[in-house]
Amino acid sequence: MTAEKTRRRAANDEEKAWRRNEILAAAKTVFATKGFHATTMADVARETRSSYGTVYWYFPSKDSLFDELMDAEGEALRHSILDAVTAAAPDDVSAALEVAIRATFEFFEADRASVKLLFRDSLATGDRFERHLGVIYEGFIADLRQLVVTAQEQGDLVDAPPEIVAFSVAALIGQLALRRLATDDGLSAAVLAQFVVNLLLDGLRPRI
Repeated sequence: MTAEKTRRRAANDEEKAWRRNEILAAAKTVFATKGFHATTMADVARETRSSYGTVYWYFPSKDSLFDELMDAEGEALRHSILDAVTAAAPDDVSAALEVAIRATFEFFEADRASVKLLFRDSLATGDRFERHLGVIYEGFIADLRQLVVTAQEQGDLVDAPPEIVAFSVAALIGQLALRRLATDDGLSAAVLAQFVVNLLLDGLRPRI
């Protein structure tokens, strides 16, 4: 009997949720390895050792599977940052920024497939997923914007449009995370976060 045939259909809501998450995790591995266009639903079924029909039972198409996976990744990133800032309870804005940025880099370092999904594959899958990626970015930028506004109110940042500042920081973080997929620069997430914060607060010009 094949591995696929040994997997029975989930019998209750808890098992269904577990099976759904299992398929999403398998899909992330396959999408990150093969890319969106080369991946098939059969590939996902093989990765999760489920039948072809089981995958379609939970997700009617590859597009819907990828779409939900992108949603899950965006939520996981935001929760990771929020949890880190809440746990650290930083006493000033610059410390909060550093904690948030460090948590972002650590999230991607712990799950490199997420970087490929958010910064590589989604940009190659057409307008629909570009719009979807935009939603994820907007949530991330909104969180950064709030920190920027607070820093400006406290006089720690120059008076500049908060959205532009937040977008610039998000873009820098994204490019650094993407670069680290191919290049091991030997820098820890903490060092990178400190650099981004120093760049944001002090710029690149040496202080006399």
